[in-house]
Amino acid sequence: MTSILDLEPKIVWKHFDEIRKIPRCSKHEEKIREYIVNFAKQHNLEYQVDKAGNVVIRKPASQGMENKPMVVLQSHMDMVCEKNKDVEHDFSKDPIKVKIEGEWVTAEGTTLGADDGIGVATALAILEDKNLKHPPIEALFTVDEETGLTGAFALEKDFLKGRIMINLDSEDFGVIYVGCAGGGDSTLKLSIKRENIPTGMRVFEVSVTGLRGGHSGCDIHEQRGNAIKILARILWKVKKDMEIRIIDITGGDKHNAIPREAKAIVAVSDEDKFREIVESEARDILEEIKPVDPDMKVDIKGSKGEKALDVESTNKVIDLLYALPHGVLAMSYDIPDLVETSTNLAKIRVEGDKVTIVMSSRSSSKTELQATRDRIRAIATLAGAEVEEGSTYPGWKPNLQSKILAIAKEVFKDLFGKDPEIKAIHAGLETGVIGEKFPGMDMISIGPDVRNPHSPDEKVHIGSVEKFYKYVTKILEKIE
Repeated sequence: MTSILDLEPKIVWKHFDEIRKIPRCSKHEEKIREYIVNFAKQHNLEYQVDKAGNVVIRKPASQGMENKPMVVLQSHMDMVCEKNKDVEHDFSKDPIKVKIEGEWVTAEGTTLGADDGIGVATALAILEDKNLKHPPIEALFTVDEETGLTGAFALEKDFLKGRIMINLDSEDFGVIYVGCAGGGDSTLKLSIKRENIPTGMRVFEVSVTGLRGGHSGCDIHEQRGNAIKILARILWKVKKDMEIRIIDITGGDKHNAIPREAKAIVAVSDEDKFREIVESEARDILEEIKPVDPDMKVDIKGSKGEKALDVESTNKVIDLLYALPHGVLAMSYDIPDLVETSTNLAKIRVEGDKVTIVMSSRSSSKTELQATRDRIRAIATLAGAEVEEGSTYPGWKPNLQSKILAIAKEVFKDLFGKDPEIKAIHAGLETGVIGEKFPGMDMISIGPDVRNPHSPDEKVHIGSVEKFYKYVTKILEKIE
């Protein structure tokens, strides 16, 4: 059986194989940071670690390139830790189990961590490779990109010397990204009251599973099913026709992942009618989303409970979930096929006497982003919920006159015989924050082909990793 250590370029896959063994969920980057620092020590390279845990490693220029400008290679250490429900895996200690399926490397029931493990592996390979021609290099490895760009926000203004940056965190080979969306989260808290379940009501669990989920920026335009929104629609139909009480409701996990699963434990007054409504609505929804989410399942099974939300609380929760927006809200007027504004209904939990809902909104327009968050606040206010808004992260405005962009376009054409695509991305990249922190930073974002990031279907294309390494190293060679 072929091992990833047999893949080319071996120097990249060697590091990726080590990285996949190291626990590195967001906010728990201690062991991957230790690996990177030890690498710097072993190769006698200058390094720094800042208060947030970001690491920068500096490699002197190759012979004859000493007078060229310093280039920053930037990637993030953390990964989104998601797994299928039936998979036994402890992200705090278990290595990611990888497998090769045709032209792709993927994982066994968990996220692969190619986002951004391949970027980290590429940077380490360049730092190690003694056969390259390159200017002075700063390799920046940031923490906690996935849950709030925390590492990028914490960078101090003297941490980087370079003012040319290649971000290694994109997921489409042949595309050079020159802009990204800004964003911000809204946390809604709705007070609830409980009472004994009325006599004669029966308790059931209704669950929505089998959805693809995915990245709430990169995949939002595909209109994949949101398990929380689907569950809310089903419960709203039930509420319209019969008596229902919510006992518990849960769905989603990460703010930047489209919810794949959700479930509610409910008490209902008429089992037969309940089953009929749920099954009918599930069939309708599946018919609507089958082209993009053909494996959706809605199941009902008996459950237990003593206390339930009262009528008013149950109605408010269902109405609020049904009313909140999710998905693409506006497309860009300037860049074809670019989502301008979206929002993700990311998570719901019942916590004590409150229901907590997390919304994650994105836009390349600062004013549209605020308008979207205001809309969420208005809907929440109608339901009587409190809203806490997290701080926003900035977008990255495209600069089509960029010098590094011009070099990257020329190199791509020389290597691969065609022009690359120039795009902006509807996701938050650290480039937005770094560009604001370090004025004048000339930036592009590139990467190999990674599909379904933030989900257990994540995979990276083997051939594109080899092309990507060749591409990045040739850009470095051409720096002026």
